[in-house]
Amino acid sequence: MRSMPTVGKRGPARRTARKRKGPDKKRSKTVEILQLATCSTCRKARSFLKKRGFKLNIRDLRKNRLSASELEKLIGPRDPEDFLNPRSKTFHRLGMDEKPPSRRKAIHCMAKDPGLIRRPIVLVGGRVVVGFDQDGMARL
Repeated sequence: MRSMPTVGKRGPARRTARKRKGPDKKRSKTVEILQLATCSTCRKARSFLKKRGFKLNIRDLRKNRLSASELEKLIGPRDPEDFLNPRSKTFHRLGMDEKPPSRRKAIHCMAKDPGLIRRPIVLVGGRVVVGFDQDGMARL
């Protein structure tokens, strides 16, 4: 049923177009999550993103490890220490808490042991969110 314009004190009213309820832009976005299957923080991030309607493409870092070149590309100009997991046993065993590794060594170690990678890593449209950062993920 069409609404007819009404005539008010200021003349005929304009018809206002109704906004159609369509899919939210976020609902159509696909995000890639780099995770470990046993990681509770990764499960929390998956749940957070699913509730916001994202489609998830999940990569288990133990089954499908990142190569050194993939890590280099992922880290880009950022500090590789941001991608190191300071709660990892390997992190402490290698003394990385006392003496931060060089970029080259950090990437080599993360490629060798995925437990050293801070997780989850959420990728969408060239943006990277490292760790469970609710604010960062909400802005995707």
